[in-house]
Amino acid sequence: MARGWESKAIESQQESAADARRIRPAVNPGDPSRQAAHATLMLARTRALADLQAACVPAHRAMLEQAIAELDQRLAALGKGAAE
Repeated sequence: MARGWESKAIESQQESAADARRIRPAVNPGDPSRQAAHATLMLARTRALADLQAACVPAHRAMLEQAIAELDQRLAALGKGAAE
């Protein structure tokens, strides 16, 4: 009996996930907290950017632009710490 395209797609997704697990680099013990901090900062930046796109009041836009700039600085500092 021939399999349907749904089961083939699921099989392909499972193979892709298995490949991704094999390719993933080893994680250093200090990395999980750094990764969590990076993810948190990226989420905050994404939210601020979305708010900026919807903002109409100039003062609110300026505040959001300042917040995004500070988040970018924090991300850069976090990236420098990872290189050390």
